[in-house]
Amino acid sequence: MKIYFERSGGFLGRPMTCEVDTETMPSEEATALQEMVTGASFFEMPKNDSQARDQYQYKLIVEENKVKYTVETTDTAAPDSLRPLLRRLTLMTRSPSSFAP
Repeated sequence: MKIYFERSGGFLGRPMTCEVDTETMPSEEATALQEMVTGASFFEMPKNDSQARDQYQYKLIVEENKVKYTVETTDTAAPDSLRPLLRRLTLMTRSPSSFAP
């Protein structure tokens, strides 16, 4: 599975991005990310929620088994099931070499 993550907006508006390939990371972290994607029912989510000023905006592209799906959402519009994945990926943008939870 490949994941592209982008967080933009907020007060400062600085974008944060990371790209993840679960094939090249420690198996425990790869499994955790795959479970978060599955648990969020990512591939069934609406592709685009409304955008709001002064909120973080998220863009996630997940590619699995040759299927690529994009979801765009904001802090307030993100479903609860997606929040753990957003938090984990945000942490990964701050420390890309560390896959610790």
